[in-house]
Amino acid sequence: MRRPGTQHGFNLVETLVATVILSGAVLTFGAIGTNALSSTRLHRHYEVAASLIDRQLSVIDFAGIDQFIETGQTDGVFEEYEPGYHWSVTTEYQGTDNLYLVTITMSWLEGKRPYSVTAQTMLNGGGTLTTGTGADTGATMESGEQQPR
Repeated sequence: MRRPGTQHGFNLVETLVATVILSGAVLTFGAIGTNALSSTRLHRHYEVAASLIDRQLSVIDFAGIDQFIETGQTDGVFEEYEPGYHWSVTTEYQGTDNLYLVTITMSWLEGKRPYSVTAQTMLNGGGTLTTGTGADTGATMESGEQQPR
């Protein structure tokens, strides 16, 4: 039996305190999730920048550092990737064995904040692009014509 005047349940103050605690927990988890997503997006941009650096260095190495220097194009933009990655290359002759120090910087804007990744490598003055004849291979010559077999 119940005694008169005794009520079971929560009073208003207990309910408000529980609501405040629950709201604080929800806001905390939301902030953690937002921060994690922002970090993931930034890391993805760093991965793309590193991949584009590797791609550009492969092009330079394939054509040959001497040929690259002769063309004079030391910067450019990869517009096909968001948010628009700008690359810049500097070369420095090392004075021995036709060796060059190549520094490439990839930069981009995330919001209004600039980011960049820089890589350095050494390249030999001779490239891997060959112009010659391939015996019985039908190799493509530099002019783009097929060599007769």
